[in-house]
Amino acid sequence: MAKVLWAILWVWCAGAVAAERGSLFALPEAAATAALISAPAPAAAPHPAAAPPHAPERPRRGAASLFAGPKSGFFEPLPDPPADPPSQPSGVVHGTGTTQVDQLLSLIARAEAGSAGYDAVQYGARIRPTKPPTQMTLGEIYAWIAATPGQPHAIGRYQFIPSTLRRVAQVRGFGPETRFTPGVQDALALVLLEDAGLADFRAGRLGRVTFMRNLAKIWAGLPLPNGKSYYEGHAGNSATMSWARFEGGMARIWPVRG
Repeated sequence: MAKVLWAILWVWCAGAVAAERGSLFALPEAAATAALISAPAPAAAPHPAAAPPHAPERPRRGAASLFAGPKSGFFEPLPDPPADPPSQPSGVVHGTGTTQVDQLLSLIARAEAGSAGYDAVQYGARIRPTKPPTQMTLGEIYAWIAATPGQPHAIGRYQFIPSTLRRVAQVRGFGPETRFTPGVQDALALVLLEDAGLADFRAGRLGRVTFMRNLAKIWAGLPLPNGKSYYEGHAGNSATMSWARFEGGMARIWPVRG
């Protein structure tokens, strides 16, 4: 009887083992090994410290931006960068200042432009510019000159005529996009002062009267010693100040050396 019970127990254990090996969740040893070899290894989760810091891409021109400007919609393109500003003169002295050259420019301007100053346009111009000269570019002034032939075109504080304006602008390197600002006008006038011999006069190599004559040959409103304009009667020109006033102004700016 004991042998029979032992045999039954042995058969029951063997069946349990066989049933376990035939389970739906069990793999034969060879298959399991193959699965481990062929299955891709799971990607390891990156360590937080190894992750690169977030750097937002800089918006490209034309890309939508919330910061395109106060008047732009949420999806307006970014505005183009502003164009380079017009070239400006270096070392410009302003005619309303107090240096000797400033004062000379102001003296010339009284004879040429009067109270209109930097926005002066020759009174004989029948068709005037549509805006003040200081708000115009050189290109706009050239266009106004071309569109209004047969009339005077002297313009600005120093009453540049067309040929002179183009020449001194070229000397200064000012293109048509340059605005005819007070500083630009002063810079252009300095070219004419040098033409008249300013450097030699200041260095004592040119006499006062000769320098004044040279200035009168450039600006028709300035007088010669006889009180008349160098261009007296030409295109209606005449001196607008006396020789005494001109000479007195020069003496105040550059006192006579003892």
